[in-house]
Amino acid sequence: MENQENQMNIELSEDIALGIYSNLAIITHSPAEVVCDFVQIMPGMPKGKVRSRVLMTPQNAKRFLHALAENIEKYEQQFGPIDEPQAGFPPMNFGTPSTMA
Repeated sequence: MENQENQMNIELSEDIALGIYSNLAIITHSPAEVVCDFVQIMPGMPKGKVRSRVLMTPQNAKRFLHALAENIEKYEQQFGPIDEPQAGFPPMNFGTPSTMA
């Protein structure tokens, strides 16, 4: 009975369930929030397009960081080490701190 009280229903619409492909992330922050822009950049193209933007409190961003690290560790235990990105490819975090209020 205790487990039922701690359950949460999360709705996933069909269009969100399809997902968005991103091969670049730009992360900026203000004192109140962390902003993650997920970008799709095509090889040889000078311009990318932000496909999704996620805003979080710094506390939730830190929780997300730990959850992502835990999942990467589990992934590598199951499938083996993930190769590091090749040199010359844009880094995943080259954003600068935002001045958003």
